[in-house]
Amino acid sequence: MTVADHLRTLLDTPVDSITDLGASHEWTLHRAILGDRTVFVKTSTAPTTVFAAEANGLRWLADRANRPPELLPEVLAADDRMIVLPWLDEVGATPAAAERLGRELAALHASSPGHYGAPWQGWIAELPLDNTLSDGPWSRWYAERRLAPYLPRAATHLGPDGVRLLEQVIDRIDVLAGPPEPPARIHGDLWSGNILWTADRAMLIDPAAHGGHRETDLAMLALFGAPHLDRIRAAYNETHPLAEGWRTRIPLHQLHPLLVHVALFGASYRAQTLTAATTALAA
Repeated sequence: MTVADHLRTLLDTPVDSITDLGASHEWTLHRAILGDRTVFVKTSTAPTTVFAAEANGLRWLADRANRPPELLPEVLAADDRMIVLPWLDEVGATPAAAERLGRELAALHASSPGHYGAPWQGWIAELPLDNTLSDGPWSRWYAERRLAPYLPRAATHLGPDGVRLLEQVIDRIDVLAGPPEPPARIHGDLWSGNILWTADRAMLIDPAAHGGHRETDLAMLALFGAPHLDRIRAAYNETHPLAEGWRTRIPLHQLHPLLVHVALFGASYRAQTLTAATTALAA
């Protein structure tokens, strides 16, 4: 079945045209025109639970009281080979949109799901995420579900000394994690590439959503840089003040995505990962 045929069946609507946009990880990306609307389509050649996780995450992040309704795109359809979202026209980030994102991200985090993890199998890129539900503490959940599972796959690139360094972080996680925080609804993979800047606001896409620590999303924004990051942080902190010492914990929260990058892309991320681990231990 072609992408157009699959899309036509899934939405029960005529498909006027499809434009291929290349690939991301193991999926192909497309822009489709359906009469008077345009949609974004991501597809897989083999059945996968990745799209269910993405759809669940977007819906779950939006399923809270007093939510900013435009922060997350509506899921138009999803099955085991395709997910369909509204097409978003991108423009450059503005200071005003960045400040709005900071406020709305703070509002998102202020809504606690009551547990760490999520009631579905998670994914980050093509790697599985263990979303086993837990009442906490977050430190143990993070060590057992977000750090330890990626060490075996990253070990070849980290080397024995690097693995031991990460194991020290895991051993000291309760001390390094800072003051207790209630679970927050977090995006879970909030690097700048998962923020689309539209005419007046930011939209969040491709979540690895779960109940986690709100500092994780802010640390991820800082990992590869985000437009107007200082404005995002300032607006966030005015809306939902961060706990003392949050800046010193940034490297700890960055260790999970860095380990994922080592597992996916190899030794080119080794030095950055070990620097983050060393800095986390020093804090």
